Amino acid sequence: MTDATTPPAPLAMPPIGVWTGALDVVPASEARELAVELEELGYGAVWLPEVAGRDVFVHLALLLASTTKLVGATGIANIWGRDAVTMTGAAKGLAEAFPERALVGLGVSHQNLVEGLRGHNYDKPLAAMRAYLEKMDASPYIAMRPTTPMRRVLAALGPKMLQLAGEKADGAHPYFVPPEHTAFARTTMGEGPLLCPEQAVLLETDPAKAREIGRKHTQIYCAQPNYVNNLKRLGFTDEDVADGGSDKLVDAIVAWGSIDDVVARVQAHFDAGADHVCIQALAETMREVPSAQWRELAPALTGLGRR
Repeated sequence: MTDATTPPAPLAMPPIGVWTGALDVVPASEARELAVELEELGYGAVWLPEVAGRDVFVHLALLLASTTKLVGATGIANIWGRDAVTMTGAAKGLAEAFPERALVGLGVSHQNLVEGLRGHNYDKPLAAMRAYLEKMDASPYIAMRPTTPMRRVLAALGPKMLQLAGEKADGAHPYFVPPEHTAFARTTMGEGPLLCPEQAVLLETDPAKAREIGRKHTQIYCAQPNYVNNLKRLGFTDEDVADGGSDKLVDAIVAWGSIDDVVARVQAHFDAGADHVCIQALAETMREVPSAQWRELAPALTGLGRR
């Protein structure tokens, strides 16, 4: 939500986007060229993560300035990395420069990254997020004001954070989730709030190779309690999340196979209530730009959406 006196109209989020950290491992000039190509391919948004690379708002400003209609989203901006006034300045600055093309995904991150990397106290993340949103709403802003609302979604998995996302933000950006979670999130938030899940994809039809690459992805997140707890809410077991993830878990999180297999999984999110799905194309190494998969998938994905 914004601090306007009347509720703003919902953001007209394009149905399909790309979630990628790959633009951080190439020169900024190449990242801008890739963003232009993503727009030309028909993708409506690009989501950038934030851990310890380029400042995500600086990076989005470069990409948005190089494109004409692409939506730039943070997936996510860590609330422990900026105080609420600084976050508001970044969000409103992008909104003013690029009306209805900036979406700020906010998240509480994970205890090891908040305490170990940043040196903050991770106690009571839900309360911290609620207080942070209130401070954003109360933050001063003396620059030229945007003509459109500041748009924000929350990295939400559990029911309480999803409820907060529907009440105090424009919606939710669940990450590392199957379509079953999308259905749960839509039921929890109700109709109206934006629901923008991420979906890992991989164009690889050999099961052994696909699961090998997919497990490199799942093992990162199976080490984080937030994701493990969410998976268990969905019925996965301790055995499923052990050793980087069982075949069952890898298959549920990573849509691997043919183009038709990927399309079916993405459509399943829309059928479960998603407004927007951002695909994360996996590669054999984290520093590989999966541009070939983006190109192959674009013609089949760009016509999808809620029925």
